[in-house]
Amino acid sequence: MNKNSTYLNLLGLAYRAKKITVGEESIIRDIQKGKAKLVLLASDIGPQTKKKLTDKCQYYRVPFRTVDDRTTISHAIGKNGRVAIAITDDGFATKLNTLLD
Repeated sequence: MNKNSTYLNLLGLAYRAKKITVGEESIIRDIQKGKAKLVLLASDIGPQTKKKLTDKCQYYRVPFRTVDDRTTISHAIGKNGRVAIAITDDGFATKLNTLLD
């Protein structure tokens, strides 16, 4: 199993465990409340959305990573059109960071 599919499988597991947040406003709320441990951004995210999310992450010191395109990450969690995902669990965030390095 390659690293790419491993992180996508873990992302799906985190979704089923209800340890992720999707939706721009929900992600921003979780960043501000300190719930978001890692934010994953699709490589094809729009420039305005990317700026808004990365600025929030930098201000609140939440790590963020650019990963695959929106189709790939949306497929991993079984939702359509997701361009950003916030991981709200320390364990999942740490493991995903390790797999993405």
